[in-house]
Amino acid sequence: MEWPSWFQSAIQERLNDVSARIQFDPSISPYRAEEKRAFEAMFASAVAANILEFAEWEDKHHYRQGLENERLYLQGMRDGARLVMALLSDSRSPTPER
Repeated sequence: MEWPSWFQSAIQERLNDVSARIQFDPSISPYRAEEKRAFEAMFASAVAANILEFAEWEDKHHYRQGLENERLYLQGMRDGARLVMALLSDSRSPTPER
């Protein structure tokens, strides 16, 4: 089944909006700051290939990214449930007689 272009656009706009809000979510800011400090520490040393700093940054990066993806997924599930409920409630309502 092909979705109408207006529906695809609406879903894409919602995804963009939710992604932007999650990216700037203040509850994730501490994790973003930790990740940034770990990234900067990796290059602060004179040794270019400092494995420990890289591993620490990588861990923090993946953790923060996981938090953002989890919130994006949960919001998508909520939006999907709302959409299903709206469609089901609309289909159950009696149609006006012509």
